Amino acid sequence: MDSGSPNPLHRVVVIGGGFAGLSAVRALRSAPVEITLIDRRNFHLFQPLLYQVATGSLSPGDISSPLRSVFSHQRNVRVLMGAAASINPQRRLVMLSDGANVEYDSLIVATGSGTSYFGHDEWREHAQCLKSIEDATEMRRRIFTAFENAESETASGVSPWLTFVIVGGGATGVELAGALSEIAHKTLKDDFRRIRPEQAQLILVDQGPRILSAFSDRIAHKAAQALSKLGVQVRCGVRVNSIDADGVDLRDADENTSRIASKTVLWAGGVAVVPIVRQLVAALAAPTDPEGRFLTDPKGRILVNPDLTIPDHPEIFVTGDVAALKHVDGSWLPGVAQVALQQGKYAGGVIHRRRTGQAPAGPFVYSDLGDMAVIGRASAVAKLFGVEVWGWPAWIVWLFIHLMNLVEFQSRVVVLIRWAFQYLTFSRGARLITGEDGSKGNSA
Repeated sequence: MDSGSPNPLHRVVVIGGGFAGLSAVRALRSAPVEITLIDRRNFHLFQPLLYQVATGSLSPGDISSPLRSVFSHQRNVRVLMGAAASINPQRRLVMLSDGANVEYDSLIVATGSGTSYFGHDEWREHAQCLKSIEDATEMRRRIFTAFENAESETASGVSPWLTFVIVGGGATGVELAGALSEIAHKTLKDDFRRIRPEQAQLILVDQGPRILSAFSDRIAHKAAQALSKLGVQVRCGVRVNSIDADGVDLRDADENTSRIASKTVLWAGGVAVVPIVRQLVAALAAPTDPEGRFLTDPKGRILVNPDLTIPDHPEIFVTGDVAALKHVDGSWLPGVAQVALQQGKYAGGVIHRRRTGQAPAGPFVYSDLGDMAVIGRASAVAKLFGVEVWGWPAWIVWLFIHLMNLVEFQSRVVVLIRWAFQYLTFSRGARLITGEDGSKGNSA
């Protein structure tokens, strides 16, 4: 690829309209290039708030922004709604599932990741994951259908419909557990006549020694304490052995097994690369992280150069969840939104410098702004610029950062109003049961 004089016809293809993809396209707004952004959806999804759609706090439109609207004033962008099926690096083609081909001179892979069930895809039917709008609305259906089904049961004792198992003690699992507690203890408290929603059992399980492994021991302990006060049972050091329509089988480090009778299992566990990335790895024999760090499938993330390109292919950039690169301190960069945003901006910047004849950019350096997770009302944990905070201060910071990172101003206003109303009333106005009818005999 020629990186000399400017060429207004230089074609940049970006696969994925998530955080990395949007950031890359924006970084190229003034570059002499033609950009094609490909995504199988016509909107950008703000995934950190997806759990609030799943628990009825927000509607899908509150955290989604139409891609064409986002880039309506960036004239060098063309948006294509389609699924990238394969990449031909030799011919520099991206082939879509509908048979169309898109040529590129530079390619930015910003696909994000999918859900992994640790090799047990049969669990998918009974354990709802949370990666897309469809996942969120299905999870919402299962959660609120569980209360409805428990109300109509005639058997006495603790109903399996009122036992919720959340698998995965990361930020998503913790946030789901906290939101479920508020639903059971506040939102639905007076809505039923036979059952008492506040008696629901909420169980968060993780195979690690503690929840929130990305945080320090102290922060994780604070989060576990906060969850306990909300009535959430935290069980660490156990792994899922099997999941079926009636419950979950667990196994601990000593190989002792136990079973939780539950009709509603929520999956906040592993992540895996999407098929297009696997195809690219095979096509290039690209090097991958042999230990599969941050992914539950081995050899998933592509080992990239310091400038985020694939070795021997300076025209292909890999960003976000599927890029394996070390931090300056020797640790591996995690697959989180902040990494994706910064890598997308960097990749776009490298292409811009090449096309305008500027000196090459230095290696990518990640600025760690911190991590955070909300637990419940006025309760969160965070590490910001190396400082650990929890409780009310962390919750305020969490609110502000998430509001400011929503793409559209209108979304910020709507979400702020919804949050304020929910804080005052505990009401969740989006707790609609839609989709397939939740029969009493099957949690799926």
